[in-house]
Amino acid sequence: MTDILTPVLTAHWDQPDIFTLDGYRRSGGWKALPKALAMERGDVIAAVKNSGLRGRGGAGFPTGVKWGFLPQGDTKPHYLVVNADESEPGACKDVPLMMANPHLLVEGAAIASYAIGASHAFIYVRGEVAHVIRRLRHAVEEAYEAGLLGRDILGSGFDLDVIVHAGAGAYICGEETALLDSLEGRRGLPRNKPPFPAVAGVYALPTNVNNVESIASVPAILLNGADWFAGIGTEKSKGYGIFSLSGHITTPGQYEAPLGITLRQLLDLAGGMRAGHRLKFWTAGGSSAGILTDEHLDMPMDFESVAAAGSGLGTRSVQIFDETTCVVRVILRWTEFYQHESCGKCTPCREGTYWLVRMLERMEHGQGTDEDLPKLLDICDNIVGRAFCALGDSVGPPITSAVRYFRDEFLQHQKEGGCPFDPAASTAWSQS
Repeated sequence: MTDILTPVLTAHWDQPDIFTLDGYRRSGGWKALPKALAMERGDVIAAVKNSGLRGRGGAGFPTGVKWGFLPQGDTKPHYLVVNADESEPGACKDVPLMMANPHLLVEGAAIASYAIGASHAFIYVRGEVAHVIRRLRHAVEEAYEAGLLGRDILGSGFDLDVIVHAGAGAYICGEETALLDSLEGRRGLPRNKPPFPAVAGVYALPTNVNNVESIASVPAILLNGADWFAGIGTEKSKGYGIFSLSGHITTPGQYEAPLGITLRQLLDLAGGMRAGHRLKFWTAGGSSAGILTDEHLDMPMDFESVAAAGSGLGTRSVQIFDETTCVVRVILRWTEFYQHESCGKCTPCREGTYWLVRMLERMEHGQGTDEDLPKLLDICDNIVGRAFCALGDSVGPPITSAVRYFRDEFLQHQKEGGCPFDPAASTAWSQS
């Protein structure tokens, strides 16, 4: 079963000094940048397009196509922004990647910057992860000292400055335009689109915003070739990705595998469910993607198959819950998070999340009424697609999918006047 794994991004995480320049170079690092600098910029973009790499931050948009949106041959400065504001419940792949191998991200950022004609790159990191910020900044300093960043990199005439920017810990800054406002020193609020960042991003200039894993995948594509990457995964979901498994399983952790792997295979790799328990529900792409059940155990985890099942692959944040878990309580906790993190700019999200939490609290404590479920779904319907930004759309899928698969459990709370699950088991879950 272990031959299913494709350790590329995670290949050297067990090397004690992989986070240093010398350690990264011993593992073959900083060899892709010289190769890229010897190519035409358009050829680098074409290689990423041909590889089939799709954004690893949630939306799954083709990375090379996104790079190609930036105007070519203009006289305006271009910018690269790496979105490292990982903050959704269950998402935990970018932080360990940056912590273990920061030079991989810095080299990928240098290649991407060259391809899009950017002389400045920003890595926007969630401010709470101070240890990651320190490690990234150390890697950037080492790269400058080695002549891999700065002026006339490797004698190519290409100049690049990389800035590691610490955010202030707001979930909304995971939305790319809110991130750009925060980067410019303003409160992080989503912008009107259009114009899109490729036209008017940082400082109203052409900008490309990519996820950490997307950028970190670029060096291997340049070294091994587009066909190599395209030969992994499925027909439309190419390559590999880090699947973050958490919850009621034997061995939680990061599992790097081809897109299209199934949850059954991932569970086998992780040692299965915790002893004596069975799978109840899970997420394929984090809380915002909505939940799935054991009937989806053999569903290929690629963008198309997960979407067809009514969920989303997202950031591959695979949260796994067993039969001791109260689904109503989990949905309440997630919705409390979305209410707390709503930026408040638009009415559907600001007001809708407030009322969803009030209703779910009442239902979880067995005080619901017959009208609550239809009203709950109606509020979700008035948020999704009507909020100002895509993060407002994160609120509905957890609730609508939970009602779809566990309507009887919602009704059971009402019938029994409280949560039907053992409080001790629920407490143990909340502390796990």
